[in-house]
Amino acid sequence: MTAAGKPIRFGQMIRLKPEMRDEYIQLHAETWPPVLRAIERAGIRRYSIFLREPEMLLFATFEYWGDDFAGDMKAMGEDPEVQRWWARTAPCQAPLDSASAGEWWASAREVFFHP
Repeated sequence: MTAAGKPIRFGQMIRLKPEMRDEYIQLHAETWPPVLRAIERAGIRRYSIFLREPEMLLFATFEYWGDDFAGDMKAMGEDPEVQRWWARTAPCQAPLDSASAGEWWASAREVFFHP
């Protein structure tokens, strides 16, 4: 968290493979409870994923309320249920051409926020 005790907000984008659209939506309609708990343990709150069609762009936004983002993301990524979840969702996605090397979901810079 910031020194003022406020969360850090994130925005990220990735492509959704058109042929995987229905599967991806269904998976998220029934997100596994252990995955939801891992997200919460990692300090992530107010997590949303939006789909822009027909471009097939996914936009995710969330707030991070923890103290060690890198450590919390590492711990979440090591969770066996999260790894199984990602094995199901990753084939549905394709990184943006503009993503940095090794970046799956491309980060987006916040340019406006009004609480």
